[in-house]
Amino acid sequence: MRPPDVLSTIFGHAATSPDHPAVKDLERQLTYAELVHEVDHLASGLIVHGVKEGDRVALHLPNSVDFVVTALACLRVGAIFVPLAVTDPVARVEAILADSAVALVVTGDDDVTAGSPTLRTSGAPWIRLENLATTETVQLPPAKGAFERVAYAIYTSGTTGSPKGVLISNSAFGAAVRSTAKALDLDDQTRTLCVSPFYFDGSFGTLFPTLVVGGAVVLRPREALLFPRTFFKAVDGEGITYTGFSPSYLKLLLASPLIEKLKDSTLDVVALGGEAGSLADIWALWEAAPSLRVFNRYGPTETTIAVTHIELTPALVADGTIPIGSPHPEVTFHVFDQDGGLVTTDGVIGELYIGGAQLMTGYWGAPALTDAVMRSDLVPGQTVYRTGDLVYRNERGHYIYVDRADRVVKRSGVRISLLELGDAVQSLPGVTGAACVVFDHQGEVGIAAFVVTDTPVAAHDLRNGARDQLPDTMLPDRFDVVGELPLTAAGKLDERRLLADAGLRGPVVAEVRGAATVSA
Repeated sequence: MRPPDVLSTIFGHAATSPDHPAVKDLERQLTYAELVHEVDHLASGLIVHGVKEGDRVALHLPNSVDFVVTALACLRVGAIFVPLAVTDPVARVEAILADSAVALVVTGDDDVTAGSPTLRTSGAPWIRLENLATTETVQLPPAKGAFERVAYAIYTSGTTGSPKGVLISNSAFGAAVRSTAKALDLDDQTRTLCVSPFYFDGSFGTLFPTLVVGGAVVLRPREALLFPRTFFKAVDGEGITYTGFSPSYLKLLLASPLIEKLKDSTLDVVALGGEAGSLADIWALWEAAPSLRVFNRYGPTETTIAVTHIELTPALVADGTIPIGSPHPEVTFHVFDQDGGLVTTDGVIGELYIGGAQLMTGYWGAPALTDAVMRSDLVPGQTVYRTGDLVYRNERGHYIYVDRADRVVKRSGVRISLLELGDAVQSLPGVTGAACVVFDHQGEVGIAAFVVTDTPVAAHDLRNGARDQLPDTMLPDRFDVVGELPLTAAGKLDERRLLADAGLRGPVVAEVRGAATVSA
């Protein structure tokens, strides 16, 4: 018998703990009973406005109670919710709406009318959330998502440069959310602060695991959370026990003197994910809050939120690596070398393929693209997703992320991981942050090191310091001292902005050939 899906689990809490806090933002807060009431009310409105099972409904809403209610209402009627970024350029939003052929766009904008001034070419009707209310009596389906029905579509550019819709079923959604809640020991006393924007699926690793265990979710505007004082004020004022964000956002918090407030706060668990982390930053977090439980999580969008969670400890990272752990119970890992052979030896780097219950249904309207990454010819009896990530397994059975396959560049016959190189640069005296990015260096592969320092340091001094730690074949071609490492709206490093501000063109995509063995 399958475990209950996300929607019916949340509805179950309304029956058993109706007055327990469920979700709040700066405008309002709802108990579980109130949440379910609003979901049913909005679901009726969706039906009255013509939304049917399998339709796509775009959510042009910020991180808010409104988003949570609307997303659950879509699940209630069997529709597929499609999160949009309210800060995205019109052209990108139009591209997503045109590709997904949405039946309706729900927004909180005040100026939305028929023929919205913000989007005129998509052909999708826009409606304000408050206008979805209906007094009509509507027969709603059971509060249960059919397991193989698609729950949501997350659009990501990935390596193609154009938006592609990743379709996630109720079954995969439920498996990911259950595993996350169990791995992080969440329960009905959990109070969660959502930091990442809801159009980025990493945010679902804080939002939905909390709701399925009957905990309380606290929301703040994404723009406000880019100021560390907003984060620390929310943690302190709301009694937050759990949150999750990217390693780049962690750097932002560590740069604030308010980081010392974590030591005496209620915060118990932090989950990092979305990109590779810095060991120096994790140690700095432990220094600020020694009792804080820090988890590393990993998972491409195509495998639903996250497929691993591992609690980091000083002993676990003593060898200088940050493991991503082992796959969730309903997930399988398979590592292949450059010749297509299955890697079974510890310490040997290969490309990771993922199988199991959390795989996406496919890319919306792109069967060829789906077939290119969803392989059924490699592992007997399984379909596996090609991640493009290079990993190896250590002697403890934990997987170690090395880098993206297209971020391990070959220069002068030497393979260089940009992640490893960035860590080396960050270890230089006076350096508080560093990122290495590939650029077009007169038609060749160039590497630029962007560095944040706490004292004035000249670029040539950084180069000399790096030369003491790195062979000449690995040295970046240039060092740029910057005031900050900018973040994208999803909280990841904005490499394009770094290159543009430096007047560089790129990145150059380098093909990785061959596997390597990790030396002791």
